[in-house]
Amino acid sequence: MGTDELYPADRVAAAQRATAAAGLDALLLTPGSDLRYLTGYDAHAGERLTCLVLPAEGEPTLIVPVLERPAAEASPAPGIGLRIVDHADGTDPYPLVRAALPGPATAVGLADRMWAEQVLALQATLPDAAQRLAGEVLRELRIRKSPAEVAALAEAGAAIDAVHDRMGEWLRPGRTEAEAATDIAAAIRAAGHVTVDFVIVAAGPNGASPHHGTSDRPIGAGEPVVVDIGGKMPSGYRSDCTRTYVAGGPAPAEFTDYYAVLHEAQRAAVDAVRPGMTAAAVDAVARDIIAAAGYGDAFLHRTGHGIGLDGHEEPYVVAGNPRPLEAGMAFSIEPGIYLAGRHGARIEDIVVCTTDGVQRLNTTPTELIAL
Repeated sequence: MGTDELYPADRVAAAQRATAAAGLDALLLTPGSDLRYLTGYDAHAGERLTCLVLPAEGEPTLIVPVLERPAAEASPAPGIGLRIVDHADGTDPYPLVRAALPGPATAVGLADRMWAEQVLALQATLPDAAQRLAGEVLRELRIRKSPAEVAALAEAGAAIDAVHDRMGEWLRPGRTEAEAATDIAAAIRAAGHVTVDFVIVAAGPNGASPHHGTSDRPIGAGEPVVVDIGGKMPSGYRSDCTRTYVAGGPAPAEFTDYYAVLHEAQRAAVDAVRPGMTAAAVDAVARDIIAAAGYGDAFLHRTGHGIGLDGHEEPYVVAGNPRPLEAGMAFSIEPGIYLAGRHGARIEDIVVCTTDGVQRLNTTPTELIAL
């Protein structure tokens, strides 16, 4: 899988057509996933301006600090038909943005997560241009993954599965959550990730907090432990997988009872994925099973989120989202049950909607794992 497959040159032309159709004169993209999606350049985000100026018509320009020009030139960016312009420390880079536009701009799309100081500087540089979000344009291009992107996500899924397969090495009664997390983070990198996005190790009552993180609390014998981990691969694409474990003894009967409900709900939601099924309907499949068993109030979050170059992106599998699923959409299916003060559980797979159903990208068992 080469960079030309993951970051094909025709994306730029498609983005320019979509920019024009949205009534924008240009997109202005600072470091982040949108910039990497279009150029393959994993740019450093800092106080020095890096900005892709993508006019609706005409030559795109990548503005970079002079000291980062070698990195930009080593990326796939030069191969997709854009020019690189640099600026030295002590000079004002924002006039370069204006100069890169083919004419006066009345409306531009800014990277959704651009720094506020850059937003305001661009507003001063282009005072007659209305500012909108570039996500209005790029969301529709990014939401359906290409075969190369699916392959990259599958590679990420296999890498994080390899870490879950080793969990028995680290989750032991008496070890703290933080001690286990340190080992897990090292394993995430050893499995091929270039960065660790998050490591949640939540034992006993901490498992009832979906975004707990870690603590110095020791893991108790027979306590459920929720482990949610993910990272970024060299391709730029992300992993994210949750499994729930029990170490050193039998789990509480109450826990095993509701884990069986959760397991049924997660598998049913995965199996429901197919083209035309709405995101809200998939959420309802999991939620209805959990609610029917009496745990509706303990399912605190949406069923899933999209994944790609961002860990969380469209589509969101949540009540109220009427968007029909389409082939190529990649997202998590991760219902959870959380009993405050006692324990909790979550099961998460990344899946891809295919032309006739669903493909799981995480393949480790989803049954309760006793270590």
